[in-house]
Amino acid sequence: MSRGNSQMVRTAFLLIAILASALAGCQKGAEGPSEIVIGVAGPMTGDQSKLGGDVERGARLAVEEWNARGGINGKKLRLEVGDDQHDPKQAVSVANKLVNSGIVGMVGHFNSSASIPASAVYHSSGVPMITPASTNPRLTDQGFWNVFRVCGRDDQQGKVAADFAGGQLKLKRVAILHDKTTYGQGLAEEFRKSLAAHPETEVVSFDGVTQGDKDFRGILTSIKGKNPELFFFGGVFPEGGQLAKQAKEVGLTAPMLSGDGVIDPKFIEIAGAAAEGTYLTFTPDPENMPEAKEFLEKYKAKYGNELAPYAIYSYDAANILLTALAEAEKEGKIKDGKRVAEIMRNVNYDGALGHIEFDEKGDVKKSPYIVWITKNGKFEEFWKPQG
Repeated sequence: MSRGNSQMVRTAFLLIAILASALAGCQKGAEGPSEIVIGVAGPMTGDQSKLGGDVERGARLAVEEWNARGGINGKKLRLEVGDDQHDPKQAVSVANKLVNSGIVGMVGHFNSSASIPASAVYHSSGVPMITPASTNPRLTDQGFWNVFRVCGRDDQQGKVAADFAGGQLKLKRVAILHDKTTYGQGLAEEFRKSLAAHPETEVVSFDGVTQGDKDFRGILTSIKGKNPELFFFGGVFPEGGQLAKQAKEVGLTAPMLSGDGVIDPKFIEIAGAAAEGTYLTFTPDPENMPEAKEFLEKYKAKYGNELAPYAIYSYDAANILLTALAEAEKEGKIKDGKRVAEIMRNVNYDGALGHIEFDEKGDVKKSPYIVWITKNGKFEEFWKPQG
């Protein structure tokens, strides 16, 4: 065989191989992807990494359980993790990256300041998102068809805090602080707004601190001079812990009342003995819920006993999303975000948090906030509103 003929044969074989590969790819595409990818995002590094880690672990446990049962229609699930560092701009970058990676659904983000801008990316890309922890009302008030949350809203949480301070404790003077974030300032404003129902309670100050700062003695000294019976903080545990600690250092003896962003073991670790007597709004203790027993046993066996308040929310959020994706897959519409969202909106889900249904906005129809207290280095349920 001549050298020219030999080259022609090799070229022919190469073309056949390329065509065979292309044909196999087409056949694979006709069958759909070999794996199904969903995203999870939150502050995975930095001062709030404990919270992001809890969210990831809850979602990962759900994904692993589905994979152990064969995935969705025999297709394995993969969890793609995004670190938004609780920064709005980073959240948008993470959202675009996750969408480009091929996710068909999203668990997250954690912080409202991240979820709100990221939701616009998922909305324009047709990706359903369900947050386990973003409580600012604006998230679902946008009217996006793709947005859900399994937690409550700050107008609900703020009302419970106000009813506790003004109605139950019958306080005359309260000071309000916030961390200037979408979540922290939003919660503080809802608390102040709800105090209007308790006209005998006066708000003696309403101030902001900068998230990331370490020294709040100046503002706390100013608050001390106004003689409040309680000071409210809208924010997250890194600043909450320092505020509780430094309040005692400057002689501000009024207890602190805060929200779900502070109820974490890290708050007690930072504040030390000064954490004692701090009030916190959150939902009831899963340890007392029969529905949560199986989840808690599995989670503790895998990750240990440290309190992870939002892991259970992430677990249920992931399961609701995966249940909807499984139903859409039966219809051949797993990549049809609107169909997946429609299934989610009509869900009647019984999970670790109990029964969950969504309203037309994507909010849960029931979210029973209560007040906790920090006592003997632990968090305990303290007060439940009537009705």
